Amino acid sequence: MRKMRSERKAAVIPEAVMKRLPVYQRYLSEMLHQEYERISSQELAAKIGITASQLRQDLSYFGSFGQQGYGYHTGELLSQVNKILGLDRTKQVVLVGAGHLGQALLSYTNFTERGFIYKAAFDIQPAPGGRVAGIPVLPVAALSEYLAETPVEIGIITTPAGVAQEIATTLVRGGVKGIWNFAPVALNVPSTVVVEHVHISESLLVLSFKLEQERRWAGKNPE
Repeated sequence: MRKMRSERKAAVIPEAVMKRLPVYQRYLSEMLHQEYERISSQELAAKIGITASQLRQDLSYFGSFGQQGYGYHTGELLSQVNKILGLDRTKQVVLVGAGHLGQALLSYTNFTERGFIYKAAFDIQPAPGGRVAGIPVLPVAALSEYLAETPVEIGIITTPAGVAQEIATTLVRGGVKGIWNFAPVALNVPSTVVVEHVHISESLLVLSFKLEQERRWAGKNPE
């Protein structure tokens, strides 16, 4: 296999391609678990619901994979996709806002299995000696001091919108390079910090819209 292309090239990768990469990773992981030694682009694309041409085009942004007439070696392709996604190294994580959503994220073991290591969580009113899934929950007032002593790459914000910007600023000052933001507010951070916004309510509204469209379509076309 050829080496992956430069990071400069990766910077102009289309958003749609980036969103499909985790899908490729998930299906390849499942297939490796099922002991698929190799798979063709047609087979993999069919499982994902895209064309083989689209699959090959997506992968071409990162290098040359597979062999004509053979397809892809499942384990090797998964290893390359993991490297593209940065899953070949661990990342230290803190979470701020240990409410119901925060606790659910702390308890989701899939993150740890993929190399996202929770170091601590923070909340405005942590229970004395509190832990969630074995992770210490500390007072949010201690966040700055903690980050000064403990290198952390990713910060997760699950706080109310009103305090999210303050938390983001503290995370950035503490050296955090990436923020996963669940608060319903846009964050003002330096361009060197990567922010991924997760709008849970908007996703639910999209689902509601699709259901409404299906209902109206069924009403116009009764069996």
